[in-house]
Amino acid sequence: MDVFKGVVKLMRRDRARAVKEIARIDAALSALGYGGAGPRRHTMSAAARKKISLAQKARWKKTKKNKAS
Repeated sequence: MDVFKGVVKLMRRDRARAVKEIARIDAALSALGYGGAGPRRHTMSAAARKKISLAQKARWKKTKKNKAS
C-alpha cells in the first residue's frame, strides 16, 4: 500500500507541474491575441472605414502632389 501512495504522490506532483505549464502556454497565447478559440476579430463600423478611407486618399493625394513637383 505504501508503494501506491508514493506513486499517487508522484502523479499528483506531475499533474501540478502540467497544470502550471498549461497556464503558461495559455498566458502566452492570450498575449498574442489567441484566446483559446482563435484570434479575436473586431468589426469596424462603416463610419470608421470611411474615415480611414478618406485619410488614406488624402495621403495618396499628398504623395502624388509631391511627386509632381
